[in-house]
Amino acid sequence: MSHDFPVPPAPLSPRHLADIRPRVLSTAQLREHGVSAADAGAHCRPGGPWRQLLPGVCLLHPGPPTSEERLHGALLYAGRRPSREARAVPAQPAPGQLHAPHTDAMITGLAALTLHRFSSAPPLPSLDRIDVLVPHTRRLRSTGFARLVRGVGLPAPQQVTGVPVAPVPRALADAVAQLTDAEMVRRLLGEAVRGGHCEPAAVVRELSNARLLNLPHVVDAVDSLLAEGRAIAEERLYRLVAEHGLPDPVWNVDLRLPGGPHLGGVDAYWPDHAVALRLDTRAPRQGLGQDDDALWSEYARKREHLEGLGVTVVHITPKKLRDSAEQQATVVRTALMAATERDPAAYVVVLPR
Repeated sequence: MSHDFPVPPAPLSPRHLADIRPRVLSTAQLREHGVSAADAGAHCRPGGPWRQLLPGVCLLHPGPPTSEERLHGALLYAGRRPSREARAVPAQPAPGQLHAPHTDAMITGLAALTLHRFSSAPPLPSLDRIDVLVPHTRRLRSTGFARLVRGVGLPAPQQVTGVPVAPVPRALADAVAQLTDAEMVRRLLGEAVRGGHCEPAAVVRELSNARLLNLPHVVDAVDSLLAEGRAIAEERLYRLVAEHGLPDPVWNVDLRLPGGPHLGGVDAYWPDHAVALRLDTRAPRQGLGQDDDALWSEYARKREHLEGLGVTVVHITPKKLRDSAEQQATVVRTALMAATERDPAAYVVVLPR
């Protein structure tokens, strides 16, 4: 009768330790491979070959840490270690294999924006703190260069150069929470949209969740963000019409019944086909939920009124224009082609907006 007992991992040899990149490990990782806490502590004493980077995290050389080592060190400090079964680390790992992903932790804030290649974000070596997003239930405290940012319902991280990083909208909100420089906030928000990283609505939603929309310098930056986001969306719409061979509409007009009420503004209108197109660039504002609901109800009411008059209304978001332009062109083309099969629409007056 045989029994299968777990075989303890063989101690890491100095040669394997020298091969680890980046050269930073937690004391738990070292202990799993035969390096006791006492031995690690002895190595980290002044004049020793290692140094303590953060509590429970060792830098495997005596010099200053690189930016990569600081990122991984912050994650090692803040993240929960995966279970032994999930790790399945071999006894003699290849270089870098000890850096198994840590759960419930990701880089956020300015460091994340730098990793997302924001030109307006400072370089990593200049950052005094590395922000790490963790669940609100984590009991660790910020220490050294690792600043913990707690959140409920963490987003799925994105892998950037092998590092788990918060998506741009969340990273922006966490960065803005630490900034008082209005110009810096404006540049970061503007680059997010101008650089194609995300849509304005996603940024405003995260800022609202973080309760930052009551700060004057943030409100001013958001107003610029929304204006720039609409201009970019309109430019994409112009390109969609031109590049996909759609007939030219009249742009940015108001529709009215002859001598009657205002039916609403539209971004594009094809009079011969009675097809109107609207860009939805609305964004949530903290504390304005009822106003936002009222605006949406008014929009829906005007859309229903137009459709009741025989005008087809095509609804497109900036994100759809960016991510699926060809599909959106097909939607518009289908609406235009279907005009011949519909009853004639009521006559409406088209006015410049």
